[in-house]
Amino acid sequence: MAASNMDEVLQQAVAILRATWRRRWIGVAVAWAVAVIGAVVVARIPDRYEASARIYVDTQSVLKPLMSGLAVEPDVNQQISMLARTMITRPNVEKLARMSDLDHLALTPGDRERLIDGLMKSIQLTGGGRENLYNVTYRDTKPERAKLVVHNLVSLFVESGLGDKRRDTEGARKFIDEQIKIHEARLEEAESRVKDFKLRHLGLVGGNGADYFARIAALTEELNKLRTELRVAEQSREALRRGLAEEEPNLLEEAVGAVSVATPEIDARVDALRRQLDELLRRYTDEHPDVAATRRLIASLEEQKRQQLEARRRAAASAQAKAPAATNPVFQRIKIAMAESESNVAALRARVGETQARLTELRAAAGRIPQIEAEMAQLNRDYEVIKRNYDALVARREQAAMSEDVDANAKLAEFRVIDPPRVAPTPVFPHRLALIPVVLLAAIAAGLFAAFVVAQISPTFDSVRALREVTQRPVLGSVSMVVSAPIQRRARLMNAAFAGSVGGLILIYAAWIVWLSLAMRTA
Repeated sequence: MAASNMDEVLQQAVAILRATWRRRWIGVAVAWAVAVIGAVVVARIPDRYEASARIYVDTQSVLKPLMSGLAVEPDVNQQISMLARTMITRPNVEKLARMSDLDHLALTPGDRERLIDGLMKSIQLTGGGRENLYNVTYRDTKPERAKLVVHNLVSLFVESGLGDKRRDTEGARKFIDEQIKIHEARLEEAESRVKDFKLRHLGLVGGNGADYFARIAALTEELNKLRTELRVAEQSREALRRGLAEEEPNLLEEAVGAVSVATPEIDARVDALRRQLDELLRRYTDEHPDVAATRRLIASLEEQKRQQLEARRRAAASAQAKAPAATNPVFQRIKIAMAESESNVAALRARVGETQARLTELRAAAGRIPQIEAEMAQLNRDYEVIKRNYDALVARREQAAMSEDVDANAKLAEFRVIDPPRVAPTPVFPHRLALIPVVLLAAIAAGLFAAFVVAQISPTFDSVRALREVTQRPVLGSVSMVVSAPIQRRARLMNAAFAGSVGGLILIYAAWIVWLSLAMRTA
């Protein structure tokens, strides 16, 4: 069964080959036609010459580590990589066409669009990575024009890198300046809110930032200390009185001694407040509410000191007026000490009364103080946040200015053309040595296919069996063909002509390949 199927396949194949052979002249005609057309097409394809150049971008600048932390450090590698990826865009290609005088080739808007599209497809900018090597290639029918396009593209690549970097720095600096103006206005507004709040709640808000309970505790401790000092001063005064009562006056010509002008406690508080004022002036301006409150407190203490000294001088003068012209020196010294003690007791009582009044006022305002201090804390937090942002922006502006100077006066990236634009002496397209055999094979294949198709369209029968199978009719008989000598000679001539046609086609294409090879060697 398998042998019979194989025989049938072989018989069909032989029949197809015979039918195709009978149509061999049609195949030869088609092969020659395809070969001629292919040869004309290959010969008329315009030569395209490729111009190329290589650029190296050096981003390892000595200035970069020196300016670390002082100026903004851009990622130069990323900028160059992004520039390379966005270089072949329509605006850049239009500019390149004008630089290379290619726009004169476009007479209509449609021609201009086709020219730009063709340039965008033909120009290639590849490379990058760690080596920072970029290859620029372009193909054109004229080698001089291809070289000019590559040269202009290299120039455009270098100029675009430097210009974009300067524009980015200027834009960043302008944006920071605008933000500084906005934050400066917000900072002044926050200071005004703090000042107005303290003025509205003067006496209820601590100048040093202490909260309500801390102020109550501080005033209570201060009041207890003043009361203790008052008791000690009163006991000292009573002791002086007893000593004065026991001492007898004596006629002496010495005048009453000088009155002490020392106020150690007030002087200590004034010194502490002055140190606190110096600390506040380092952080705030003269208009800040804390600075103004501290100055008012210093002025109040100095006025209190002046009043105490005045009281002591009046007491000493009164004691001197009542004393006899001459007194006992001991009695006189006790008298003076008695006057100073009276003055000290009076001052301490005044301070106790003042502190008690302030403590009473704070306790009376117990319902409002926590809310006021909470609002004050919120205002201070807002002020500190705005001031911190403002200081950060000012620092950024200095960095941006320094970065702009660095960009203007230093080269963070240096473009080096390591391979200048050049054009290969031979065209890179089309590769005719490879196209010619392809055209020849295509012509032979087209001839075989044409003969096979014609044989299938107009079939012939080589045997009685084939005729019976196709017609499904009984065949009564067959007549054999007797080939005469003239017919045999004619058949041999036709076969020789067929071989000559096919051989001639192959020889012509072989000669064409040899000639083209020699021409390329001598070029």
